[in-house]
Amino acid sequence: MATGRTHRPATRSRGIPEATVARLPLYLRALTALSERSVPTVSSEELATAAGVNSAKLRKDFSYLGSYGTRGVGYDVEYLVYQISRELGLTQDWPVVIVGIGNLGAALANYGGFASRGFRVAALIDADPAQTGKLVAGLPVRHTDELEEIVERNQVSIGVIATPAGAAQEVCDRLVAAGVTSILNFAPTVLSVPDGVDVRKVDLSIELQILAFHEQRKAGEDLGEAVARGTLPKAAEEAADRPGPDGDVPAVMPA
Repeated sequence: MATGRTHRPATRSRGIPEATVARLPLYLRALTALSERSVPTVSSEELATAAGVNSAKLRKDFSYLGSYGTRGVGYDVEYLVYQISRELGLTQDWPVVIVGIGNLGAALANYGGFASRGFRVAALIDADPAQTGKLVAGLPVRHTDELEEIVERNQVSIGVIATPAGAAQEVCDRLVAAGVTSILNFAPTVLSVPDGVDVRKVDLSIELQILAFHEQRKAGEDLGEAVARGTLPKAAEEAADRPGPDGDVPAVMPA
């Protein structure tokens, strides 16, 4: 069993703003695609477009890395891939445990992008005894009774929680007590962690709700355009003339 924990993020990143850190994976993804096509250099405008940001912001972000490109040539793709990977800590192997091997946990375990991006799934853990020993993505599912031992033996610093909401906080507490300092949370709940522990939350329902908001807004804009053009469908016109629940506001308000 390991007696010390050697996996730690590089401290060089502490001077980089969080907003820049959040964009580095976007640049890395775009650069990796260019590298796979054997593109040697890329301009800030081309890379910014591929990453979905503006070029001025990209140049500012890269200035924190000490990379300014060459006028008339652009940025060296391979060097930037290395530079950003090093800044993100991806030039070393990061063992990860996934806790909660239901449909979502199993899908995460089968995700092929971990290994190519510097992460190794060290163990899959679940509280259901019926799951213990089953092979998922080539790994046997371990019972949660072994969580602390697994974290210590594999020197795990990153834990992924894919449990139901009711179990997430207890799992989080156990991971933190065992030495995990970064958590990716897929459970639909907010986790409480001590200082020094980083949590990133992925809530699919919230993302869908945000998309629903934008769809509703686009529908409202379409309605407003139809009113302006005088092409509002007859059914919508009739609905607009009907009183709303309070008796005064029309049921459909022209935008």
